[in-house]
Amino acid sequence: MTGLPPLRLAGSARVGIFVTVGGQMPFDRLVGAVADWAARRKRTDVLAQIGPSEAPPRNIRWVRFIDPGAFRRHVAEADVIVSHAGMGTILTALEWGKPIVVMPRRGDLRETRNDHQRATAERFKSLGRVHVAQDAGELSQWLDRLDGLAAGSTISKHASPQLLAALRAFVQAD
Repeated sequence: MTGLPPLRLAGSARVGIFVTVGGQMPFDRLVGAVADWAARRKRTDVLAQIGPSEAPPRNIRWVRFIDPGAFRRHVAEADVIVSHAGMGTILTALEWGKPIVVMPRRGDLRETRNDHQRATAERFKSLGRVHVAQDAGELSQWLDRLDGLAAGSTISKHASPQLLAALRAFVQAD
């Protein structure tokens, strides 16, 4: 299947699995692993936002970039989110109470500048907020258990009053 232009997304089939890699860098290891899994399982409900990839996936619908409103709609409507370990995606999934499986980008594979995503993934995993896959094999195992994936507890899209008070006090300090 070829990629769909963003214009056709509004009328396309339901998205059960929303894959997103952010807009700055491609993450072909993640997208390819999901596409391969979807082909083996004959899943047609996958949509991937692939960024500036030079290797668009086969077997799944995809777009390079997606505007913030459409991104939030896809997160809200999807059954599960599969993503790089980007803070924006993790927080949005938690806000909507969606299960999220993250595969952190790796610095040694030149998918990012350093291993900050590994640290992010491990911290959110330790809090019980995300499921983490380090490679295609682990990702496939998580995807095989989609029906049993639990979401982390939801968060507010607004900062807590305690955080705001602490920030206010810090800014106003002499």
